Amino acid sequence: MIIVHGMFPVKPDVRDDALELMRCMAIASRAEFGCITYEFYVGLSDPNTLMLFQEWDSVEALQDHMETEHMDEFVKNLPQVLDGEVATRRYEVRGTQDEHGEQTEVDLGSRYEPRQKIIH
Repeated sequence: MIIVHGMFPVKPDVRDDALELMRCMAIASRAEFGCITYEFYVGLSDPNTLMLFQEWDSVEALQDHMETEHMDEFVKNLPQVLDGEVATRRYEVRGTQDEHGEQTEVDLGSRYEPRQKIIH
């Protein structure tokens, strides 16, 4: 599984436009083959920082996502709402095998921190 996390600082005066742009991107992306999760969230400490969390079945699925029409549209319109640089990180999550060669889950020690969702 591939996980991508992004932070998008947006201009306060066009925040509603940014939310709509990201809402449309999330809806289109969730319909793609290989997409597990695609959500934007509002930052608790700064409501003008929007965070992206996405999960993909594979690197190939993520690469296909990067070449879609809705990604082109998103990238074209994004500079109009940004108030700084976008920061992204990509992680690859792999399971481990037990002593019998069976795939096991990886416990990443997740902690739940509730955040206001902007995509329904």
